[in-house]
Amino acid sequence: MATDRFSHEGLSFAYLDEGNAEAPVVLLVHGFASSMRVNWIEPGWVVTLTEAGFRVVAFDHRGHGESDKPKEPAAYTPQKMVGDAFALLDHLGIERANFFGYSMGARVSAFAALASPTRVERLILGGLGIGLVEGVGDWDPIADALRAPSLDDVTHPRGRMFRAFADKTKSDRLALAACIETSRAELSREEVGRIAQPVLIGVGTKDDVAGAPGPLVELMPNAELLAIEGRDHMLAVGDKAFKARAVAFLDAPV
Repeated sequence: MATDRFSHEGLSFAYLDEGNAEAPVVLLVHGFASSMRVNWIEPGWVVTLTEAGFRVVAFDHRGHGESDKPKEPAAYTPQKMVGDAFALLDHLGIERANFFGYSMGARVSAFAALASPTRVERLILGGLGIGLVEGVGDWDPIADALRAPSLDDVTHPRGRMFRAFADKTKSDRLALAACIETSRAELSREEVGRIAQPVLIGVGTKDDVAGAPGPLVELMPNAELLAIEGRDHMLAVGDKAFKARAVAFLDAPV
């Protein structure tokens, strides 16, 4: 799939734009240490959604994939990454879109829904439950693991998981370490309660990163839950049942 580039805040970003230009737009917002290729192209989401009749737009976050990679933690707040997402929509002349985020991308999408509710039509939040409010544990060991000389120097289990993933995707580990320090900001229960758009929250039943999805659904006035059976945080994103439910959710009348 062909990618193009846009600029925002002096940074250059890679993006793709597939499907009918007149169709409803789904903006895909990938997770930490991932990329649009790893999260959305290779698991088949771009094909699934375009074949279902949607225009699919995706991009590599700052610090990820083929986009620029600043090393300062201040560059990676959710507000900064929300700004990138809206800048891409502006670049393409898109006023409203459905936001589909996974993990960190789900966090960014929730912040986007609050920042500009008129621009976010529906939300799919994958791989993120009540961790959006309560946090997702101690991530300092992940930053340490990313800065370690090699995987052999990492003993922390979750640190090893993310370090191995970053090595596999040939990521810039120092940019990711900066990102993890500031990108995991939380929303309050009151803020989450103001997200009035239709929301689908999909979390694997074996996901030990996201936090329980049920309590997050209960905080939102118009949210529904999909338990992705037998999937952990890394495998849930490509699940067939997740694809089918996501398409049905996006197709449903408002």
